[in-house]
Amino acid sequence: MTVLTMSAAEVSRFDTLKRLDRGEIRPVDAMALLGLQRSQLYRLLKRLRRDGAAGLVSRKRGRPSNRRFSDAFRDHVVGIVRERYADFGPTLACEYLAEQHGITLSRETLRQMLMAAGVWKAKVAKRARLHQSRYRRECRGELVQVDGSDHDWFESRGPRCTLLVYIDDATSELMHLEMAESESAFSYMRATRSYLERHGKPVAFYSDKHSVFRNNNATADSDGMTHLGRALDRLDVEIICANSPQAKGRVERANGTLQDRLVKAMRLAGISSIDEANAFLPSYIARHNARFACAPADPRDVHRPLAAHENVEAEMVWREERTVTASLALHFNKAMFILEP
Repeated sequence: MTVLTMSAAEVSRFDTLKRLDRGEIRPVDAMALLGLQRSQLYRLLKRLRRDGAAGLVSRKRGRPSNRRFSDAFRDHVVGIVRERYADFGPTLACEYLAEQHGITLSRETLRQMLMAAGVWKAKVAKRARLHQSRYRRECRGELVQVDGSDHDWFESRGPRCTLLVYIDDATSELMHLEMAESESAFSYMRATRSYLERHGKPVAFYSDKHSVFRNNNATADSDGMTHLGRALDRLDVEIICANSPQAKGRVERANGTLQDRLVKAMRLAGISSIDEANAFLPSYIARHNARFACAPADPRDVHRPLAAHENVEAEMVWREERTVTASLALHFNKAMFILEP
């Protein structure tokens, strides 16, 4: 038994034509209701009298679209993705197909192709969680979120390392990326120095409560500052520590994006060391920002240039205070250093 399925528009057309056939409305009224010319109206009426309701069902239903890509083209695209971008999502795969192969497709079209070929599985929609978003800062350089992301960035081709991420709160623009062996004070000093020399001084850095940014064991005898905090204080840059990962959500989401996109970009470029990655990162930043950065509410850039008397290289160092004894000696790290008179 064949089940006839009609769309809402076809049901409405059927009802109007039946009323016309029974003489309840005039042809001119039916033409106005259906938006048809007289010849079209009577052609449909003739089809209704001959075939019944089935005559009004679109004859294109169940047939391939005239705009459908050929099977050969679909096989070609799926073959490229299967060979080179097997673990890429449809969005990222679309971008690489356009950039590297000159094949322009919509994300949804590619997703349907990959699902039909068994290369991609549809994801279950996540239940939306309600939360209050923090408004962006208005100007570029007003607040820069900072975080370190420990990850297997080279997919076992090289050592596991940490990516230091600096992202502007107003624009979601990646300001600086740097690979380091670990999330240490010296790594942050080196990366922050590069940031300041390139962009100038932001109003504030926004970080978590990592010991590089906050002294969690401060006592009454100390000022409570870390070595990096003391250097930034001398350069008049504030450090704000977030109370939760959600508070610095912009850099946390950027970490997730980078762990997906940057890992794949470095794989395609054959990068397997920290030095090679740091040479590659500036070009990746430009491509990432072209895709994800947005315009700030206020077009001003509030980064401040370094003053002539501010020596970033001299400030970004590890400083320890020691007292020289009467015998011109000082103790540091379980060793005694004797000074020349």
